[in-house]
Amino acid sequence: MITYLGKWTIALLDDLLHKTAAITDIGERIGYISGQFLNIPYKESTLTGSITIPEALVINLEGMDCMTFIEYIEAMRLSGSFKEFTENLKKVRYRDGEVSYKNRRHFFTDWTAYSPRTVKDVTTLIGGIRSRKIIKRLNLNPDGTYLLNGIPPTERELACIPADAVDDKVVEKLRTGDYVGIYSDRGGLDVSHTGIIIKDERKIHLRHASSRKATGQVLDEDLKDYLERKPGLIVLRYL
Repeated sequence: MITYLGKWTIALLDDLLHKTAAITDIGERIGYISGQFLNIPYKESTLTGSITIPEALVINLEGMDCMTFIEYIEAMRLSGSFKEFTENLKKVRYRDGEVSYKNRRHFFTDWTAYSPRTVKDVTTLIGGIRSRKIIKRLNLNPDGTYLLNGIPPTERELACIPADAVDDKVVEKLRTGDYVGIYSDRGGLDVSHTGIIIKDERKIHLRHASSRKATGQVLDEDLKDYLERKPGLIVLRYL
């Protein structure tokens, strides 16, 4: 295991997870835990494995990209201690909890495609008749090359809520703690970005690890503003 805890210690994480395990509302728990990571710097390519390099379990709380951010939050919401967190991170990041590059859930919708499943796809439930279905071959570029070497392409039906359909009725159905992916029109990809829905009395935010040079950190942005000129949303909800 490779560990970079940044401002945290194991004792501090134990304390955080022990406290948040008592929050019975799961969405509120996810919102609280993810709020502790606001302003953490964005950092890409923090995981170590490849088809030629053995995979190790990486915990990097010093910097994270959009996918590792939600992996850490989901594993923490399932845990009451740092020890439990390390075990749950394996289950969230890898199929059957087995640490290897081939078993890594490289795509957002892998969270619901493979066991163990800790979330469910509620895109159609939320979008209703305005949601649409798309068949994609994940990991296969239009020119026949792979996005990720050594990972076989997977044909998958995706549900998506078009961005212009995210109206007040859709927003009302979203919950704090929902994990969302920004649907990608690009061949081979399901989403281009991921984050967490955070709602308050007046606004709905996307909490995410932003790669923008001007920000480059975990932050909250107005969801509707963020969705401008984006194709749409895929929504996963905790079980």
